[in-house]
Amino acid sequence: MKITILEPIGITPDSLIKIKAGFESSGHEFITYNNRPDNDAEIIKRAQNSDVLILSNLPLSEDVINQCGSLKMISVAFAGVDHIPMDLCRKRTILVSNAAGYSNHAVAELVIGSAINLYRKINWCDSQTRKSATREGFLGSELYGKTFGIIGLGEIGTQVAHIANAFGCKVLAYSRTKKDIANVKLSDLKSVLKKSDIISIHVPLTNVTKHLIGEKELQSLKPTSILINTARGAIVDNVALSNILKNNMIAGAAIDVYEKEPPLEKDYTLFDAPNTILLPHIGYATKEAIELRGEIVIENIKSWIKGNPQNVMN
Repeated sequence: MKITILEPIGITPDSLIKIKAGFESSGHEFITYNNRPDNDAEIIKRAQNSDVLILSNLPLSEDVINQCGSLKMISVAFAGVDHIPMDLCRKRTILVSNAAGYSNHAVAELVIGSAINLYRKINWCDSQTRKSATREGFLGSELYGKTFGIIGLGEIGTQVAHIANAFGCKVLAYSRTKKDIANVKLSDLKSVLKKSDIISIHVPLTNVTKHLIGEKELQSLKPTSILINTARGAIVDNVALSNILKNNMIAGAAIDVYEKEPPLEKDYTLFDAPNTILLPHIGYATKEAIELRGEIVIENIKSWIKGNPQNVMN
């Protein structure tokens, strides 16, 4: 079979040499590229005649899939697969696996770090110190004793819950499936939004969850609450969020994901919103997570070849 990595996914050159040798010793062809393709034509050129494709968050169009007549499997070096035409893959019986679990700790730690940053205004304090100013009477808040609301209790949401408990937070969560997790109280979405001091989003992007947190939901938050989104950008209506922040209806927000991958346009709606931390999609970006991601992606292919596919998304 021909196995192609369409874009760099963080596997070190030494590891790639070993992986390539392993597949080739079993009679497979293993192709890698050291840059990201710019358009569909380039993706098709790289992907044609491949049986297996490996990619991270590179969007694959239906046209690309249709031009790949030999394609049988896609191993996605990412948790979400909303950038893959899943309906067409099901129709073509192309198996899609993801890198489930690779960034659980990385994203959860960023959530907690973002909450602390918002509560203690670390960025602002750093700026004040550097310009020889004072705290100007600023008083921050503590995580301890706060109600930490989690929207989505998958692996990442559960990890966030564990860490929030360790900080002395009361954890309130909304989950589409019933979960039994120590020190986590399940409730409906409306109650979680209304009662929480911190809201952290951890659901996948689907037709159901797009703008799950819209104007009405944002208006139901406490004026002292903060919102953190490290899941997918379109789950939150960021135009509505910007207006809510500008009208001081909530205390702040930390956003790591957007409707598209950064760079964002210079007049992006949240750029002039107060009390925000805007990050260029770094939730998953730790050395440890990227190393684990590469291992999972390659193991997905090996397991599929053996007839025991894992992390299957369709």
